[in-house]
Amino acid sequence: MKSDSIQTTICQERKKDPIEMFHSGQLVKICAPMVRYSKLAFRTLVRRYSCDLCYTPMIVAADFVRSVKARDSEFTTNQGDCPLIVQFAANDARLLSDAARIVCPYANGIDINCGCPQRWAMAEGYGACLINKPELVQDMVKQVRNQVENPRFSVSIKIRIHDDLTRTVDFCRKAEATGVNWITVHGRTVEERHQPPHYDAIKIIKENMSIPVIANGDIRSLKEAENVWQTTGTDGVMVARGLLANPAMFAGFEETPLKCIWDWVDIALELGTPFMCFHQHLMYMMEKITSRQEKRIFNALSSTSAVLDYLTDHYGI
Repeated sequence: MKSDSIQTTICQERKKDPIEMFHSGQLVKICAPMVRYSKLAFRTLVRRYSCDLCYTPMIVAADFVRSVKARDSEFTTNQGDCPLIVQFAANDARLLSDAARIVCPYANGIDINCGCPQRWAMAEGYGACLINKPELVQDMVKQVRNQVENPRFSVSIKIRIHDDLTRTVDFCRKAEATGVNWITVHGRTVEERHQPPHYDAIKIIKENMSIPVIANGDIRSLKEAENVWQTTGTDGVMVARGLLANPAMFAGFEETPLKCIWDWVDIALELGTPFMCFHQHLMYMMEKITSRQEKRIFNALSSTSAVLDYLTDHYGI
């Protein structure tokens, strides 16, 4: 948590309570937690284009609690960065509750990552392995509830599904009974990567829950988001790669508009975004609007000034 931001980061928009959003009957449009990408600058951009709720990248709770350096590098926010959910990877209830207490003044809630399928995460006891440890998840939720005094501070989970969907429904019911505010379901199993998401499974989970359920997986346009929302009967949709490719997606744009690209430049420069992140986001955004030759040239640029010159020469300001 950057010290220069801390004095102005208390969330001023508590009226934008995510729990209330999910009970509005409207589609809630959510930016997913994305390692390296869903940081403050990108969250600021997508909020300009009809994104209702943003998640931080996944943060390892143990490192966050024990290291000031980790806090400074992993979590930066400001007054406009609201509503905000901080996602943690955790396997220890005490460490997670300590992390939640640290971020409580600066966010609307925390999310426990129970869906990351990467081997390193599962080897550490984080991510998708937690869908097979309902008692541990329940303990973590209870500890956060006990340690954070703000009753409006949400605790949610993001999961993948089991091969046997009855196990997923049982896991979700246990989480709900412990006080989880909502559940985001990525419609794939741990082993699945590029197969189509099982939206039918998300629908069944939603039908078995009283709390809000969010659909996640392979949503690339506002029209797709609306279709998934209606098909599954869920309370919102969460998007990752679709927003990377088109941060204006939730505003109805089929591809990234030039204004969005220049908005990104302005935001990134103002917030001091490192060049690699600044450049990588532009590569994603411009994927559909550049030729193969243009990509070769643009992707090889190695400085902010070179990128700005290229954009000015090719797209104007």
